[in-house]
Amino acid sequence: MVRHTNCSTAHESTDLNSSRTSRVTTQSPHCWAIVLAGGEGVRLRPLVRQIVGANRPKQYVPLFDQRSLLRQTLDRVSLAMSRERTVVITAHSHAGYVSEEFASIARPTILAQPFDRGTAAGVLYPTHWIAGHDPEAIVALFPSDHLVLDEPTFMAHVLEVIAWIEHHPEHMVLLGAQPTYPEVDYGWIEPGRALGHLSTGPVRAVTQFKEKPPLPQAKTYLEAGHLWNTSIMIARAATLIQAGWRTVPVLSERLSRIERYLGTPDEAAAVRQAYELMANENFSRSVLEGCSDLLAVSRLPRVVWSDLGSPDRVVEALAYMRIRPEWAARLRPTAPDLPADLPELHLRKKDCR
Repeated sequence: MVRHTNCSTAHESTDLNSSRTSRVTTQSPHCWAIVLAGGEGVRLRPLVRQIVGANRPKQYVPLFDQRSLLRQTLDRVSLAMSRERTVVITAHSHAGYVSEEFASIARPTILAQPFDRGTAAGVLYPTHWIAGHDPEAIVALFPSDHLVLDEPTFMAHVLEVIAWIEHHPEHMVLLGAQPTYPEVDYGWIEPGRALGHLSTGPVRAVTQFKEKPPLPQAKTYLEAGHLWNTSIMIARAATLIQAGWRTVPVLSERLSRIERYLGTPDEAAAVRQAYELMANENFSRSVLEGCSDLLAVSRLPRVVWSDLGSPDRVVEALAYMRIRPEWAARLRPTAPDLPADLPELHLRKKDCR
């Protein structure tokens, strides 16, 4: 779903390139970005196969211009956060894609997971790694499969939340989006009392977090004014690690063993051993649902945001922006598992709702 988080033309832009040279204000030397790029993008595979002719993880695919989704995410993050304090969490099986992605540009820190142990490990491993290098770190989590228009406004909001966290280190702030329908593939956030205020509105406590509820429950949440979870989160590394110890203690204990080997020749072996013994855990369901008292939520400002998790969402994004990439002309209209209206991408535009 292409979500225009506040229907106003004041900050609206449908040009992915318009903000690539615009920077927002700088931040504390303890601010780190974690870019989540370890997934396989299974739901988008039918479209990816049509675009590149293979089952490539979607974060390494150029959907809108010549840049992959991962590169777009890194460019967005770099508007406010340094490449030296940006960590990309990926998978050993993605090594070829990673080499191709960074063949001609400077690499951030790449942490490759030896096995898929779920999203909890994908979040907590780089958090432990960062805390081992910078105990005072504040981390911002960015999935690598999002579309954001008006990126300077978006990153300015992230920096404002970081500044709030500096004074409220006991909280982890989720960025929430105003929902327009009862989506069952997102987490839902019930906002509570105001904890503070940013220029874009209040930061609120989280009364309840529920990951991917059934449709009747999602309808109830929509009517009650709950928010979608964008999976973008800002927290002190120490607080996030504390949440991990509380909710997934065995996984956290495995990851804590890595810290003493950071920067040594044994680091890779320690990571492999930790992952071999680790259970598969979902971050939203296992961690966020279990520590709502640590959570806060800030609603996104006036930007366009979408999680590009399915072919339908890609179609909606392209239609909203009124663009037709070169690969669209090569698609077979009758390809299984693809939206029937893909050949007409350039003719539609979703209204702001």
